[in-house]
Formats: sequence, C-alpha cells, structure tokens
Amino acid sequence: MKQQKQQQKQVQSNVRLEVGQTFPITIKRLGINGEGVGYFKKSVVFVKGALPGEEVVAEATNIQRNFAEAKVKKIRKKSPHRIAPPCPVYELCGGCQLQHMDYGAQLDHKRDILIQALERHTKLNVNKLKIEKTIGMEDPWYYRNKSQFQVGKDKEKIIAGLYGEGSHRLINISECLIQHKDTTEVTNTVKQILQDFNVSVYNERKRKGIVRTIMTRVGFESGEIQVVLITSQADIPRKKLIVEEIKKRLPKVKSILQNINGQKTSLIFGEETIHLSGEEVIQETLGDISFELSARAFFQLNPVQTVKLYDEVKKAAALTGEEKIVDAYCGVGTIGLWLARDAKEVRGMDVIPESIEDAKKNAKRHGYTNMTYVAGKAEKWMPKWVKEGWKPDVVVVDPPRTGCDDKLLQTILQVKPKKVVYVSCNPSTLAKDIQFLSKDYKVENLQPVDMFPHTAHVESVAELILK
Repeated sequence: MKQQKQQQKQVQSNVRLEVGQTFPITIKRLGINGEGVGYFKKSVVFVKGALPGEEVVAEATNIQRNFAEAKVKKIRKKSPHRIAPPCPVYELCGGCQLQHMDYGAQLDHKRDILIQALERHTKLNVNKLKIEKTIGMEDPWYYRNKSQFQVGKDKEKIIAGLYGEGSHRLINISECLIQHKDTTEVTNTVKQILQDFNVSVYNERKRKGIVRTIMTRVGFESGEIQVVLITSQADIPRKKLIVEEIKKRLPKVKSILQNINGQKTSLIFGEETIHLSGEEVIQETLGDISFELSARAFFQLNPVQTVKLYDEVKKAAALTGEEKIVDAYCGVGTIGLWLARDAKEVRGMDVIPESIEDAKKNAKRHGYTNMTYVAGKAEKWMPKWVKEGWKPDVVVVDPPRTGCDDKLLQTILQVKPKKVVYVSCNPSTLAKDIQFLSKDYKVENLQPVDMFPHTAHVESVAELILK
C-alpha cells in the first residue's frame, strides 16, 4: 500500500502541462510582474490577468522546467477587487498591468510583493520586520510627466504609441490614462503635423524612414513643455515649416529639440541633440528645489510621488545637521539636494560625467557650499575619503533595477557608516542586497511607495542601522 502511494506521488509529480492545455487553478498571490500566481500539481503557474483569491480555468501558454505561464480562459470565482479597466487599449498595450484591480488592493499587494521578495531572498524573520503600508496617490491617474511614443504607419496614417507586450505590433495610443494630459495632447498634435507634412517615418525592419519617436515632457509645477523628435538622420524635409507649425498649434511648448539616432538599437536617444526652437531646457520644481531638464536628462517620472519618496529618505536619514552623507548613484543630485539643508556635508558620485556636471550646477544654483560631486564609483571614492580622515555617517544608495554593485556592498561593510538608506525600484535586488549587508546591519524600517499606479512596479525605502 505504501509503495502504491509512493508510485502515485511520483506519477503526480511527473505530470506535465502542455501548451494549449486547460486546467483549474486557484490564485494565491500577485507576482512581481502583476500576474496571478498559483500551483498546479505542485508546479508554480503564472496566470496573466488573474487576481489573488480567484478560481479560474487557465490555458497553458508557455512551459518551462520550473514553472509555467498561462492565460485566463474563464473565471469561476471572481475577486471582489476586480474592476473593469478604464483604458480602451489596456489588454493590447502592456504599459499597465493592474488596471483590472481596485487601487486600494493594488497598494496592499505591492506591500505583499516586497514581503515575498524578503521571504525568498533573505534569512530574516520577515514577521518581525517593520514594513509600513504602501504610500499611494490621492489621484492615481495622469501622473507621468514624460511620454516616449514610437512612430509608425497603419496603412497611410501616422500612428504613435507603444509596442504591444511581447510583439512588434505598434499600438496607437491617442489617450493614455497615466500620462499627464498635456503630453498626450502635444503628441497627438505633433503626430497630425507629421501627417500633414507627409514626413517619412522610420521602419525598424527595413531601417528606412526618418522620424522614430516623439518624446514629450511637461513640468508639473512650471507647466512648461518640451518636444523632442528622435530621428534617424539630421535632415528632415521642410524642418523649419514643421517647427513653425508646432509653435503655431502648440503655443504652450517652450522647447523644441531634435535628437539623432541612426543606430539599430532599442535605446531611444542617440548622442547628438540639435536645438530647434525656444529654450534648450524646461524648468521643474520638487518641493522648493528647481531643476533644468534637458532632452536627455533623467528625472523621476512621477513628480507628485517623488516628493513623498524623498521625504521618506529624509525621515530614514534622521539628520541633525552634523552628519556626513555619501549619495551613491547620485544622478543629477536630487536626493543630495533634498538632504543638504539638514546635513553637515554631502558627497555624491555617479559614473555618468554629464550627470555630475548637472549635479554641481544644481548645488551651485541653490547656494549650497557643503556639496561635492565626483565622477566614478562609490567603491573607489569611499575608501579613499576614509583614508583621508573623512568617514560618512549615512550612505544613501539609489541603484538601478539590478541593485547595488557587489563591490559597493563590500565597501559599505568595510567603511561601516552608522546608517544605510536604500532607495529601491526592485524588491528582489533590494532583498538580496539586504541579505548581503545583514551581517553588520539591522533592518530598522521598510517603506513601500507607489510611484507607478496601475503597474506592477513598487519602490521602497529601507533604513538599515549598524548593529
């Protein structure tokens, strides 16, 4: 009897799904890409569009050794948090993943995504950690200050939008519920002007044509708008007339630029930018700090939530006016500027020399003399400064999605600042880096922040204290 049971168990564990097979599944939680996660015959299955608590009939779309992917065929038991997504191209576009879930539930599940990452990638007792509720938006729509829409043709009509998820089909987006309304209006008008002047648009497959992308950015506080036409070559037939038409139809546009990218690449911008009309930069303000934004300058996409995120960084740093701060991955110096008033000194570094030049200008423009910016990596500069007798009290890191460089983490353990404030846009790499630092650092507090409502992204601020 025992042997029979073992054989049955073995047969069950060997049962494999096949592509196209339908099967019932109960969704346990939300995955990091916004998909529902459940189990079939002990195998993990990611079901696009399913919500936690739902019982669905799913169809397998992709089978791998350790997991399967599926889509919803039928919902047998619906989540009370399921709503009709308001966007007409939601299913096609792939820019948002959670419009079919009510906003309160989105915030709860984003906190849960952070918890899952900590459970998976750390040895910490997650139940004992202080993990705050996710900070959301009062109005979670029209929050993005920049759009970068690819340009293409549908029959003879010029369209602009995003490529459908996992496809090379360009989805025309004439209204986007997460973009600032001005960016949408401007993009639609520029698209019409290109149509009126019969401008050739770039065909990625044939590598022919001129206009590749329309980038539009708006200053939430200043109301200033910047338009950048990204083209495959410098010459655009009737360029002056096109610029004049943009100015005539869109008087609120303060800056018109052209960026040239003739490469076969997924990168949007090329190296050369040409100033066509108006200002070279637009102004933006966060709190009481002002910024000049050039065509390629990185700036947070959701200014409303950025203020909340940086306030959480300030809260975690808990400055008294005596602290020496290192701002690693400093970019144009936004976080350092946020902290400078309450710090003794801020030293920042970044591997992009242009960002360092911008950071120096920003510090000077705001009258700060306690800020120093250098090009290079923190793991090079920090030990050098310690040797010279300058040891940071607080290290702030705001790394890319890949997390902190291992050498930087080792340097932190070597330098031993009293506190590390980790700003993260990826819960998995945050958890891995916390585990690395846990030898010498205790997690004091974790604060998730929703920077991108209706998407699966979750930002966090982690406060780590030297044991």
